[in-house]
Amino acid sequence: MIEPPLPASPGVPPPREAAVDACLPVSARTGRFLVLLGVFICAACGLVYELELVALGSYLIGDSVTQASVVLSVMVFAMGIGSLAAKRLRCRAAAGFGMIEAVLALVGGGSAMALYAGFVWGGEARALLVTFSLAIGILIGAEVPLLMTLIQRIRRQDAGGAVADLFAADYVGALVGGLAFPFLLLPLFGQLTGALLTGAVNAVAGGALVLWLFRRDLTRRSRRLLLFVNLAVLALLAAAAVLVDDFERAARRAVYGSDVRVAVQTDVQEVVLTGPATGPLNLFLDGRLRVSGRDEHRYHEALVQPAMAGAHGRVLVLGGGDGLALREVLRHSGVRRVDVVELDPQVVELARRDPALVALNRRAFEDGRVRVVQADAFQWLRGARTDAYDVVISDLPDPGITASTKLYSQEFFGLAGQVLAPGGRLAVHAGSVSTRPRAFWTVDASVRAAGLATVPYSAGGRLAGFAAGPDRGSAAPVPRDWGFVLAGRSRPGLALDPSYRYRSLSEGVLRAGARAAERTRVVVGPSTLVHPRF
Repeated sequence: MIEPPLPASPGVPPPREAAVDACLPVSARTGRFLVLLGVFICAACGLVYELELVALGSYLIGDSVTQASVVLSVMVFAMGIGSLAAKRLRCRAAAGFGMIEAVLALVGGGSAMALYAGFVWGGEARALLVTFSLAIGILIGAEVPLLMTLIQRIRRQDAGGAVADLFAADYVGALVGGLAFPFLLLPLFGQLTGALLTGAVNAVAGGALVLWLFRRDLTRRSRRLLLFVNLAVLALLAAAAVLVDDFERAARRAVYGSDVRVAVQTDVQEVVLTGPATGPLNLFLDGRLRVSGRDEHRYHEALVQPAMAGAHGRVLVLGGGDGLALREVLRHSGVRRVDVVELDPQVVELARRDPALVALNRRAFEDGRVRVVQADAFQWLRGARTDAYDVVISDLPDPGITASTKLYSQEFFGLAGQVLAPGGRLAVHAGSVSTRPRAFWTVDASVRAAGLATVPYSAGGRLAGFAAGPDRGSAAPVPRDWGFVLAGRSRPGLALDPSYRYRSLSEGVLRAGARAAERTRVVVGPSTLVHPRF
């Protein structure tokens, strides 16, 4: 986005070069249109850079609210610095603008790769995020005083009219860039290639505007220098685009190890599956370990089985696209129907087709009692029939992940309680008890605030840091347990089906887990949509 230039003081003449009309290869009307078109394109590219930093910062560091606030505030501050610094370039507005756009194309286009490389190999992304936000903001802020000078050279008009024209083109360009990022660039090209493509468009637009439209304002040396710089920037961006696949593979090996079998960016998240096709697997969602084949049974038994100790003919699973909670549900012969509400259909498809994951979930999605719905769990519950389910299993990401905050709110648990039949039970994965007790007890408080009675408990024996952890910004140690909340309209008993054979669970283990959880109790309030506490 651009900063308005400072108004000229009364009686102070404009710079000498602004008083001379530019000698253009086209009419003044066409030239003015081309300058505004350049503003439009550069504004679109600038907003894409901004959104790219927010998205990648949220993915690499976590806590999307904090990362968005950092990027936006630093960039707006830097734009003001850029606007002030650009005043010294107005005597050479065309050459200055051309050089700024070339540098912006290189810095903005390469920012995603640099940020990702810093995170993967340097272990640091915050400093780079601030650095790129500052650099891009300064370059974007420097555009406006120079564009103001250029457009005044084409046709003299009052400052207010010129600013209005520039702002109109800028804001419309920002709209296009803001919509193109999530709906075009990300799904078609991904974060890295999308940023490189945006940089190339930026370089071509800025270079063409200056080298063709204002070429007579440039000395021969300036034209050659700008042409060389723009060609060099385009060559660097093109080389990076050619190597981006190798770069991504090397980065994944550095993050996940050498045995990555599946790596796909869905419309919802990055999904990575590692491990041999016939051995223990690891499933990562957005870089967080979600499933480890070595210890997942401990988690899924503890989540599902206490809720199944009673009527369980109709079961709802929220999340659980890997099919592992579904596997535990289907082991009970009394189950007549299971509805699975999963946001990402490609995770379900992977659970249906990947040999190792299929073996782990025991082909759960092939069972005729299962119906899969692609939907956001919160929105789906708003339209669900009341008193419809004997058991509801909430197998959703950790409450410490910003994107999951609404799925651990009082409002969400109120909707989940409405679909419970009389005597029904709700089981909620609530994060680690030992390392994040405040978040765990906030989940419990939120469930109670929704009108349900709760029994909190934990399960130990975690081997591989399994399940989605909190945002990467968290300084909490690697968790070694899982926390759960069992709830109902009346206080449910913490029991197990005696006819079922368990791999790692017993009523004694459950009671010990309840005592262990109780020892960590802290007094906290519920989390709501308007007052999130995670």
